[in-house]
Amino acid sequence: MEVGPDGAIRGEVRTAGHQRVSHGLYRPETPELGTRANFLRDLSALLLVLPEGAVFTHVTAARLLGWQLPALPREVPHFAAVRGDRRPRRPAVICSRLTRESAAGVVDGLPVDHPSEILLRAARDLGDLDLALMVDSAVRLGHVDEAAMQDVLVSRRPGTKRLRWVWEGRDPLAESAGETLLRKFHDVMDVATESQVDVHDEHGRFLGRADLLVVGTLNVHEYDGAVHREAATHKRDLRRERALASSSYVRRGYTLDDLLNHAAILMHEIDRALGRPHQAERLRKWRALVDDSFYSDVGSARVMNRWYRSTSPVDWARTAG
Repeated sequence: MEVGPDGAIRGEVRTAGHQRVSHGLYRPETPELGTRANFLRDLSALLLVLPEGAVFTHVTAARLLGWQLPALPREVPHFAAVRGDRRPRRPAVICSRLTRESAAGVVDGLPVDHPSEILLRAARDLGDLDLALMVDSAVRLGHVDEAAMQDVLVSRRPGTKRLRWVWEGRDPLAESAGETLLRKFHDVMDVATESQVDVHDEHGRFLGRADLLVVGTLNVHEYDGAVHREAATHKRDLRRERALASSSYVRRGYTLDDLLNHAAILMHEIDRALGRPHQAERLRKWRALVDDSFYSDVGSARVMNRWYRSTSPVDWARTAG
C-alpha cells in the first residue's frame, strides 16, 4: 500500500469515507471542497500511479490552466504524458509518450505539459470548433505564442495539420467560448468581422464594446450566454441596448441554441441584412463542423468511444465460464 500527500491510497480498496479515482486508487472524500479543489485532489492521487517525470496534458492540462473548454461530457478520462516505455493503462487514464524535450510547468503543485504540446495532443482528438475554443483561450491568456507554436507545427507530427488551420484562424480577443463559436459561424458564412470593437454614436459618445462588428456595416453581432441573464448583467445590458438603439448601430444577439439548432435561420437573417443571395454550401460546412464537435451527439460519441478504447477496459462478464 502507498499513501500520497493528500491521503490518497494506492493498492488497497477503501470504501467508507473514500472515493475511487481509478482502479486500485482511492482518496478521502472531500465534499466540503469546491469543484476545482476536488479536481486537484484527483490529479494529485493519480501521481501515485504515474511514472516519475509524467506531466498532465490534453484537456486535463487545459482545465488546470483555466482555458475555455468545449462541451465535454461529465465522465472524461484524465490525460498524462510520460517518458520511456512505461505507460500505465487503466480506466479513466490515457497516457501518451513524451518524445521531445519541452519546458513543462507546474500549476497548483501539479506537473503540466507545455501549452503548445497540450494543444497538439488535443488536436489529435478534437474537432476544429472544440480546438478553436482552447486555442483562443490559450492565446488570450498569454500561455502560447507564435514562436512556440511554430516549433510544434513544423514538426509534422500527428495533429499538426488541424492545429495549423485552427491556429491561423485564432482570435486573441475572444473572451468566451460563445464568442469564438459566433466568430467561427461568421467565418463559415463568409462574413468578415472585427472582434471587441469600441462603438461610438455620431457625437463620439462611447456606447460599448461589441463582440463582433460586421466589417463595412453598423451591424453589431453578439453572443448572449447565460451570464447575460443574471440580474446585474441583465440590467447593464438593457441600458447598453437602449443606447445602441438610439444610434445608427443595429445589434443582434445570438445564443448557443441559435448556432447549433437554428443555423439556417441565422444564415438567412445575415444574408438578408447584407443583401446577398443564400448559399446552401455555407450551411453544410457549418453543420459539418458542429457534427465533428462535442456540441453534437455524433461528434461526442466519436471521441468518447475512442477514449474508451484507449483506456483498455476489461469486460469481466466475457470471462465467465
